[in-house]
Amino acid sequence: MQKQLTEAGARLVEGGDKVDALVFDGRKMTRTTQLDDVYTFYHANLRKLDTCGRVVVIGPHPEHAGSAEAAATAGALTGFVKSVAKEVGNKGATANLIQYAGGGDTLIAGPLRFLLSARSAFVTGQSFGVTKPAKRGPAPAWVQPLTERVAVVTGAARGIGAATAERLAAEGATVLAVDIPPSAEELNALCRRIGATPLQLDITADDAPQRIIAEAEKLGGLHIVINNAGITRDKLLVNMSEQFWRQALAVNLEAALRISEAAAPVLQPGGRVICLSSIAGIAGNRGQTNYGAAKAGLIAGVRALAPTMAERGATINAVAPGFIETRLTAAIPFAIREAGRRMAALGQGGLPLDVAELITFLSTPGAAGVNGQTIRVCGGNFLGA
Repeated sequence: MQKQLTEAGARLVEGGDKVDALVFDGRKMTRTTQLDDVYTFYHANLRKLDTCGRVVVIGPHPEHAGSAEAAATAGALTGFVKSVAKEVGNKGATANLIQYAGGGDTLIAGPLRFLLSARSAFVTGQSFGVTKPAKRGPAPAWVQPLTERVAVVTGAARGIGAATAERLAAEGATVLAVDIPPSAEELNALCRRIGATPLQLDITADDAPQRIIAEAEKLGGLHIVINNAGITRDKLLVNMSEQFWRQALAVNLEAALRISEAAAPVLQPGGRVICLSSIAGIAGNRGQTNYGAAKAGLIAGVRALAPTMAERGATINAVAPGFIETRLTAAIPFAIREAGRRMAALGQGGLPLDVAELITFLSTPGAAGVNGQTIRVCGGNFLGA
């Protein structure tokens, strides 16, 4: 573990008044009494954690434990990390857990680098399961890791989609940016700025998956799919029209699943699919039965597709944003917006870039061991935590 940290540029220290990160390697823990070691380490050192610091615990994966006690020990780390995240959030610090199920230190390197970096600023209280891939993909590269890889981003004209397209391009990807024709002006402006290729398309169209794949093949093949496009059609259930119900499911769930399933057989080695869910799909939300159902369905669909993706040397994951500051949330009354911000352990809303950073990480070869998971970008939001 020391090698992984030093290769990532960390300077290891003993003692001192302030540190930027506190990393505990507990991969060999199998007994509940070993949780005392976690307590001892953080009890003695947590006050040393500097503003915007990082807490990372590396523990065993509970689903791969050899006994009930080993599984309980691994599971206890989840509650520990979630609680620490809420204790350090007021200083802008984060706490996350890597659940290791074997496969070598190289599988840990990617998540560890991401969680220790500024790119994970709004990711806290989360567990990153790391399992050995059925097939090895490209070796991790830490500089321009997406060079010569083609990435499709739906809903790319603005917000999280635009931020994601920009980050993927910055990491070397060739980006195919997809959005509906009414958003053509914004889509084309984005593509000119980042050197992407625009595709005006309604993703609910019957031929949408085939058209996306065909355009990606022209650019060099399909390596990464970001199912970001989404809509809200909010109404209390008793007042919701069938049209609103259908529209939300068609865009947020059904189109994303069809694109993911169509992409699976043609993904290049080391392929990645990331679907945008929401904490509304985890905790539910008043006036969003359609949206909550769609986003929860997406989480289950991702989990179900993970084995198929693994057989092909690919991965699929979901990202669940919390309160993100966008043009839509800017229209919300100030008091409600402020309440949304204060629901997070970090005491603020996130930015589209925060979501884009996690999506970009999950798109890289360094995320090869992360598959079938839903990771929140919510600043430690108390909803569904």
